[in-house]
Amino acid sequence: MKRQTFLQAISGTAVLLLASVNGLGKTLSSFRTKTGFKVDTGKDRFDKPIALLEGDVFATKISSRDTDGDLYVYESSRSKEGGPNYHYHFSQDEWWYVLQGEFLIKIGEVTYNAKAGDSVFGPRMVPHSFAKVGEGEARLLQIFQPAGLMEQYFKKISEGIVRNLNPEQQDKLREAHGFKRVGPPLTTAKKL
Repeated sequence: MKRQTFLQAISGTAVLLLASVNGLGKTLSSFRTKTGFKVDTGKDRFDKPIALLEGDVFATKISSRDTDGDLYVYESSRSKEGGPNYHYHFSQDEWWYVLQGEFLIKIGEVTYNAKAGDSVFGPRMVPHSFAKVGEGEARLLQIFQPAGLMEQYFKKISEGIVRNLNPEQQDKLREAHGFKRVGPPLTTAKKL
């Protein structure tokens, strides 16, 4: 009798676990885009580009919401020289494709001078940074794979949240979104 009760309990638990896993799969896949879409030249996927403090504007082409977090693609337009701090991502690879202008892109200890048509790959856990150099507008196509929380981080930055944070709080915000600052931004004073 006890054995039969035990087996019934085990089989009931297995059915519940299977239902939960099946339900979780349906929940996750419900966030993935089920149809294709087109984003016009110079446009943002949601008609609401992300404007950062440094004068950089991100036009989302593929949102992390479209892919269940598998991929995030955006076009970055920058008018001022410079770029982000030297940092690394815990779980994301990053890829840059220069559409217009010129950038210095440092991956580990190697700095690349990248111009229109060039691409640079930065693997996860390897420190990197980039900086726009020269006059005029420059544009990059950037990809994070998987997306992680980068899109959400950029949205928070565009809302001005960083203005009220000290450097330690900024570092905590970065780490909460999957990356860590390990040095200052690249200097554009001397090009390679």
